[in-house]
Amino acid sequence: CSRPAASNIIMSIAQTTAAIKAGTTTAARVLQGCLQQLAVCADHGAILHSVDAATCQTASASAPAGPLQHIPFAVKDNFCTQGVPTTCASRTLHGFVPPYTATAVQRLLRAGGVMVAKTNMDEFGMGSFNTNSFFGPVQNPRDRSRVSGGSSGGSAAAVASGACFFALGSDTGGSVRLPAAFCGVVGFKPSYGRISRYGLVSYASSLDTPGIFARSVADAALVAAQVSGHDPNDPTSLPLPPLPELPPVDREERPLQGLRVGVPREYQIEELSSDCSEAWLLAINKLKELGASVQYVSLPTTKAALSAYYIVALAEAASNLARYDGMEYGHREGSARDYNTFSAMLNATRVTSFGVDVVTRILSGNFILSRKMYESHYVKAQQVRQKVLQDFHRVFEEVHCLVGPVSPGVAPTFEQVQGMVETDGFAFDVFTVPSSLAGLPAVSLPVTRTAQGLPLAVQLIGKVRQKKKRTWICYLCFYCCCCCC
Repeated sequence: CSRPAASNIIMSIAQTTAAIKAGTTTAARVLQGCLQQLAVCADHGAILHSVDAATCQTASASAPAGPLQHIPFAVKDNFCTQGVPTTCASRTLHGFVPPYTATAVQRLLRAGGVMVAKTNMDEFGMGSFNTNSFFGPVQNPRDRSRVSGGSSGGSAAAVASGACFFALGSDTGGSVRLPAAFCGVVGFKPSYGRISRYGLVSYASSLDTPGIFARSVADAALVAAQVSGHDPNDPTSLPLPPLPELPPVDREERPLQGLRVGVPREYQIEELSSDCSEAWLLAINKLKELGASVQYVSLPTTKAALSAYYIVALAEAASNLARYDGMEYGHREGSARDYNTFSAMLNATRVTSFGVDVVTRILSGNFILSRKMYESHYVKAQQVRQKVLQDFHRVFEEVHCLVGPVSPGVAPTFEQVQGMVETDGFAFDVFTVPSSLAGLPAVSLPVTRTAQGLPLAVQLIGKVRQKKKRTWICYLCFYCCCCCC
């Protein structure tokens, strides 16, 4: 199985908390190991704000009893954290310190976790490679010449480097799964509404989903259980049933007997690299060996989903980012006295506050929402979104989950990214956006490596609710425990 590079973390979360209780290690030693690696990680662009060591030590020593007691974690810089800057990697929020903490972060702290850092990201979550940050790009721990993936690249790199046991990210159209695949860690995007968005700075409100990076499915499931649950502060939070406990795995038996896995024909695209195709086939064969039956299924709206996603996401982004006008929110360029009109001040402020990619998306979103384009683009995109959801509902009458690639290729180099036009970056989201449009749970799992040592991953996509006693995340546990190479 692909393992995090240069990591000081050798035990799972449960093993670490048990070792601390047993006295075979100490909370201070665990924290110190992560803080040492955190300094290295910061040099490679993954960390935006480190919590000072004294504060971390105090938090660890006084951490409440819980499943995550004394466990260091990091948070993507678009989650509000009281007393710690939240910038969304943008100049417009540079220096902003929230007066409250996001629900997801609060729940981790109540479970005993120790926040050690806020991680770098693409500005306001807009990007596939984590090269759109005001503070600079994030290097991949596997190969510093390559990107870490976006938009949650800092969180993925922090976990892969051993700077923390797990990290929070956000997934709008693949922003957890893609970095996880590039960095060789587990990236879990739950069902939309399972984890509260309260305190998560909005990019596209109907798509934004808090997600989790971890070193294993067991760790990801443990963390997910702590942050999940209905939140009255979030109107999109759903009263979903609790995530199940992961079952024990008997390697001698066929633990996936009775599981039906679907393989989408439409994911076999021309752009899919041979390495990613072989990793996909490897996963399919392993699932078969463990007793699962595999069948091909059809998701005919896959190609249209990418266009529909970007139309919806850009429209919602233009609406959400309209608040950063330099008056009530965000950076203001100069003084109000320097301008004759509000429009002049707004134009100067937004041009200097946002990066090129964000400006482009705001302009595109406003164009989509204009009177002439609304019916022909935005309404049709929402209709396509419903068809995507219908496709998944139809397929899940035949199978329990789907297995497919995460991206068409491995993490590109920074030089390759610089040579891309914006639409080339969109192509890396082709396998992740359909499940985002449908609000479905999905997870990126590392399965093998290329000859150069670069991680290769697959994703499993499940239903929002499983009627059977064994739910989809149990199958992911079986898969990760038994199938990784």
